[in-house]
Amino acid sequence: MASLQLKNLKKIYPHSANTRKGTEKKTNLQITEEGVVAVQDFSLDIADKEFIVLVGPSGCGKTTTLRMVAGLEEITAGELYIDGKLMNDVEPKNRDISMVFQSYALYPHLKVWENIGFPLKLRKVDKATIRKRVKEVAEILDITEYLDRKPKELSGGQRQRVAIGRAIVREPKVLLMDEPLSNLDAKLRNHMRTEIIKLRQKINTTFIYVTHDQTEAMTLGDRIVIMKDGFIQQIGTPQEVYDHPANLFVVGFIGTPQMNFFEGELLHSAEGYHITVEGHPMSLPMEKQNRLAAANAQLQKITMGVRPDYLYPAGEREGLAARVEVTEMMGSEVHVHGSVNGKDVVVIVPTVDKDGRHFQPPEVGEEIRLDFSTELCHLFGGHGENLEK
Repeated sequence: MASLQLKNLKKIYPHSANTRKGTEKKTNLQITEEGVVAVQDFSLDIADKEFIVLVGPSGCGKTTTLRMVAGLEEITAGELYIDGKLMNDVEPKNRDISMVFQSYALYPHLKVWENIGFPLKLRKVDKATIRKRVKEVAEILDITEYLDRKPKELSGGQRQRVAIGRAIVREPKVLLMDEPLSNLDAKLRNHMRTEIIKLRQKINTTFIYVTHDQTEAMTLGDRIVIMKDGFIQQIGTPQEVYDHPANLFVVGFIGTPQMNFFEGELLHSAEGYHITVEGHPMSLPMEKQNRLAAANAQLQKITMGVRPDYLYPAGEREGLAARVEVTEMMGSEVHVHGSVNGKDVVVIVPTVDKDGRHFQPPEVGEEIRLDFSTELCHLFGGHGENLEK
């Protein structure tokens, strides 16, 4: 229903007594004479009906950015446009935006249908229209049978649906969601993720969703925006940020279990670029060499990353020597935890391979050899940057 342009948005919180006393040493956020910079140079174009997810650790600035879009936080610098109209000084009620909060924020003394219809009542919509819209929304969210109950009679997931219903009942141009599933247990979170995907298919609204949960980001977003310390680290589709992470922070944040990291060196010879990893020389495929050459990658010490499901036991072949510390049976796969030269490593192995052979997990304390295809590794320089970018 709406396109948005966020141009160089910045949010500075003025110094408090605590920050003047040196509390700023405990944060990685930029400290200026004006105050603490919570969001810095945030630029993003959001297409009509797109689902954007802002993801990052606590304190990275994602909720502050969402609140600036909603008008709940003043924009220190930069410009916010909705459908081409500058919104910096427009009151929140006039932005045609709805927001779903982490805490549900339902009125306990009102019934479900009254909670859902409350935004329409504030706009003095007639009762018949309110009843009609509430019924339509309840059917979309599958909560029709709960309309005459009060919030205390509902489960957490049902209360969250009511909160979403109240947000969408007036058909806003933009729907903002601030960690709406964080108060739910794991099973209910999985179910509600599916419900939000279904909801997105039923309503013509642009979504901006905030979470610290990478699984939510990867499953919900058309594009995800990864943030750290007030800065955007990478913007892309879930597949793009998984396959082509911009830096060490992104690659460490996206993916479960986390990517394995090894120390190495980028070298060059008559045959082109090649690497050593934990002292083992390895060749690189021509495609990767071409990307390194195009990026003018310098010869240097590197950090190499390999995802756990791309490592595999190498048997008696040459590979990285790993000492097994823990094995976890996960049903369809085994997670083997170990160490390579004192560094933690995780390997994910299917319990049954394509030929029907069962994997026999190694014993704790056993030494195994690990191998991988260098086509699937990522090379990072001294500042954490992806050397192939």
